[in-house]
Amino acid sequence: MGGKYSKLDPMDIVVPDIKNLLDRDSYLKPYEKEIRRRYGCLKDQIDMIEENGGGLDNFTKAYKYYGMNVQPDNSIICREWAPGAKQIYLTGDFNGWNRESHPYKKLDYGKWELILPPKPDGSCMVPHLSEVKVVIENHHGHKLDKLSPYATYVVEPPKDQGTIYKQKMWNPPQSERYLFKHPKTPRPKSLRIYECHVGIATSELKVGDYDNFTDNILPRIVKQGYNAIQLMAIMEHAYYASFGYQVTSFYAASSRYGNPEQLKRLVDRAHELGLVVLLDLVHSHASKNVMDGLNEFDGTDSGFFHAGSRGVHSLWDSRLFNYQEYEVLRFLLSNIRWYLEEYQFDGFRFDGVTSMLYHSRGIGQGFSGSYDDYYNMNVDTDGVVYLMLANHVIHTLHKDAITIAEDVSGMPGTCRPLQEGGIGFDYRLAMAIPDKWIELLKHKSDENWDIGNIVHTLSNRRWMEPNVAYAESHDQALVGDKTIAFWLMDKEMYTHMSTMSPPSAIVDRGISLHKLIRFITHGLGGEAYLNFIGNEFGHPEWLDFPREGNQSSYHYARRQWNLVDDDLLKYKYLNNWDAAMNHAEQKYGWLHSAPGYVSWKHESDKVIAFERGNCLFVFNFHPTQSFPDYTLGIEFGGEFRIVLCSDDEQFGGHKRVDTSIPIFTKPEEYACRRNRLQVYIPSRTALLLAKV
Repeated sequence: MGGKYSKLDPMDIVVPDIKNLLDRDSYLKPYEKEIRRRYGCLKDQIDMIEENGGGLDNFTKAYKYYGMNVQPDNSIICREWAPGAKQIYLTGDFNGWNRESHPYKKLDYGKWELILPPKPDGSCMVPHLSEVKVVIENHHGHKLDKLSPYATYVVEPPKDQGTIYKQKMWNPPQSERYLFKHPKTPRPKSLRIYECHVGIATSELKVGDYDNFTDNILPRIVKQGYNAIQLMAIMEHAYYASFGYQVTSFYAASSRYGNPEQLKRLVDRAHELGLVVLLDLVHSHASKNVMDGLNEFDGTDSGFFHAGSRGVHSLWDSRLFNYQEYEVLRFLLSNIRWYLEEYQFDGFRFDGVTSMLYHSRGIGQGFSGSYDDYYNMNVDTDGVVYLMLANHVIHTLHKDAITIAEDVSGMPGTCRPLQEGGIGFDYRLAMAIPDKWIELLKHKSDENWDIGNIVHTLSNRRWMEPNVAYAESHDQALVGDKTIAFWLMDKEMYTHMSTMSPPSAIVDRGISLHKLIRFITHGLGGEAYLNFIGNEFGHPEWLDFPREGNQSSYHYARRQWNLVDDDLLKYKYLNNWDAAMNHAEQKYGWLHSAPGYVSWKHESDKVIAFERGNCLFVFNFHPTQSFPDYTLGIEFGGEFRIVLCSDDEQFGGHKRVDTSIPIFTKPEEYACRRNRLQVYIPSRTALLLAKV
């Protein structure tokens, strides 16, 4: 069935209505002219596309024009954009690797075309799964073998044939093509994201595949109460250890996990299970690979990228797109549509947005909170406009689509609609939150945690610009850092995670704090929640992909599901808590409620209380002090029950709280709230109270 798409028309708004944006934040008023200028640049781009690109709808279907497209009569039309090339040829299995027998014809504006008629028997001249290469002859007369930027299937070569990926013709017979059976998942009110990687989603010492993920991992995710998955490292990357962030083939879903039809089955099954499927989209930069990447495709230093130093990211050692270039816009916007329509993804997490927004790429730049940081000559207007245009394309094609910005700078309006003068994202990642937790775990014992600072970090976000809160993501799991579980328990995880082993104060503390850290992040930190695969049960150790430095080992590039499935191990307690948090959110809906109102943050008691989603969240971070009848304020009165308690036995707690006892409020003002109640809060315990 798949999704239904709107026709992609130009924007029908000439001038944005930014009054709401300015009324919400009066500090933006001095920058009104700049906000309107950016929007004007967006309109200019769209007008240019309408006038010269055949309209935005046609402009974003470049994959039907470029690359190798099989026609109904089995002829193949091959086109490429290579403005710096002297001549282009197609070679491969089909012509015995003759590098000059099939030249392209030069068209206007750097385009090249080759038409391959069908064979006499009516079949394609280039068979399914046969290898091809585009030969670029540069102006020095050198012939360079390349992969088409629009290649849809590329594979790793056998070990005895080098490391350069090979482009294969993907044109299976109709009987082998996967047909979508289920509609896209409607956008949920609350977004609970499971960030995952197909390759590491196996306990075996190998690269996991799409089928394993579909059959074995998706049911786990649903059971845990997540309603969205964010798939990482899907766009093809020749270097596995890059975690998918050095993309070489943008239109090719990674073949190391299987073929395109298997990925389609994965997405369709996720939709059947009610999951939203997001793609980790890397449009901020590209791999510097020349032989199997975009770099120097036409034989020059520019093409898809800025020439010279502006086209190189000094920290990532990768190439930076020229978002002003007409064909680059066509390539990237069509890439978005490709994944929305061909694979039925529901939205995107945009990687490296900070790099796209600023000429400095965010390198060495501390964003102080001054609005001048967001409206000066360091802002890359081309990058800003591209992101606005990308969000317009996505949300027009699929009204329920979701876009998330990975931006550390906090640019105002990033998560406001284009019609308000914003950039158009639905969410931004709350990147300060995991940094705060790691900072505390690395440098301070929990009896010295600053309660006020924790609350500030969790609640400090732009009004009405939704955030995705998370305690840790893949960034914290990578080798060189540690997961929260490992920071808390480290070597004790090897000896004291059995329910049969002697009690361990370190493990007891670790499990208790792990639950509190995740729950307060879930409840207070944003309008969506994210967890990285395996962290729901405190996956031990770090994540390290096979590489030369670890003797190509897969030991750390997998998820040890056996740990959580073993009833004799304590990992089950963290896993149970994770599911309980998500299922409680599904019932009470705090993520799509107004931000939490913090009524209590007591430094010496280490107690935090806040209201959200008609619930009262209570946290006691004190390492030793329990409070029998702790008084808290609450706005609404009545009878309450403890619906979630981290001290319950099923969560590895000490069973100190009787959750069956009702709690009644008194109509007496306390902590600036209209009612008060008393509750028993054991040390290192979190409670969720809901009205009966």
